[in-house]
Amino acid sequence: MKRRTDQQRERLEAQVFVCTTDRDGEYACCADAGGKETVEAIKSWLRDRNAFWSPISVTETQCLGLCSEGGTALAIQPRNEWYSDVQPEDVPDLLESEFGPNADRVGDAYEQRAPE
Repeated sequence: MKRRTDQQRERLEAQVFVCTTDRDGEYACCADAGGKETVEAIKSWLRDRNAFWSPISVTETQCLGLCSEGGTALAIQPRNEWYSDVQPEDVPDLLESEFGPNADRVGDAYEQRAPE
């Protein structure tokens, strides 16, 4: 086993977790609400700005507890920002508000954001 905490802290400034849970049942799930498409929209936006994987990582995850028919759930860490009802077309505005139009406010974006 290798501890890699320091290496990852130096490399990554943020990690975007996107729910892609697919389940049968009476409740909504992110897979049915565009989860995979939202992941691809996030990756594309970051790749266009040369910010995919370093300094921002995108991870598909299971349920984040924000299930909705209106879109997928995502969390941005270590900022502790949580979103629900995200559609692929929401991604550019959402990521621009978090990281800046060119993903140049990665490490300190949450300190520079305008108050809500």
